[in-house]
Amino acid sequence: MQDLKGKVAIVTGGSRGIGRHIALKLAQRGADVAINYRSRQPDAEDVIKELAEIGVRAMAIQANLANKPEARGVIKEVHKQWGRIDILVNNAGITRDKTMKRLTDDDWDDVLDTNLGSVFATCSEVLNIMLEQSYGRIINISSFVGQSGNFGQANYAASKAGVIAFTKTLALETAKYNITVNAIAPGFTDTEMVAQIPENIREKIVARVPMGRFGQPDEIARAVVFLATEGDYITGQQINVNGGVYM
Repeated sequence: MQDLKGKVAIVTGGSRGIGRHIALKLAQRGADVAINYRSRQPDAEDVIKELAEIGVRAMAIQANLANKPEARGVIKEVHKQWGRIDILVNNAGITRDKTMKRLTDDDWDDVLDTNLGSVFATCSEVLNIMLEQSYGRIINISSFVGQSGNFGQANYAASKAGVIAFTKTLALETAKYNITVNAIAPGFTDTEMVAQIPENIREKIVARVPMGRFGQPDEIARAVVFLATEGDYITGQQINVNGGVYM
């Protein structure tokens, strides 16, 4: 596989869970990595320490990506400090799970602004940088829920379906400039969020997965690294890493 030495990567929501594993995997391949975090500074500092121990440049930027100027500011700051951006991984996301009977305007807006609005903001800001470089790899983290729907997640499903549609459109517009844009749609993944689910519910979730287990964050990260290193002729695609829960 190719080496990412000399490349600059940004991972939003990179302080924990899937984002942390993505940041570490990219660094292990030689990329300098900037992560964004919203509020968990100690977690972000731990990731930066791990990245530095690998031997790459590392940076953590606090921003609320639901705020578009702040989201664009992450891109601007990394470009200002390091002079280029080769890989953008839009991983930041939140849930506000409720059935439609209980879903509020704030529940809807918070999830759509964070999960989908931030993707628009970061991509619109990074686009001119990548066009000038004639190179870019944009990888958006969606979800199988954006393909299948899921009880109590109308807002989350809509945001993640929007990420897939956005990805395909941006891929069409940028393909001739040596910029690829792809989405990864994880299934149920063993993160802190899943760990908080009661055990009896976890058992029911696992029973829905043909492979009989939760995915591991590292498995999602490996798919990101594949697209960043080997995906030169892959664009506008959604890669499902879901254990068969949606086919």
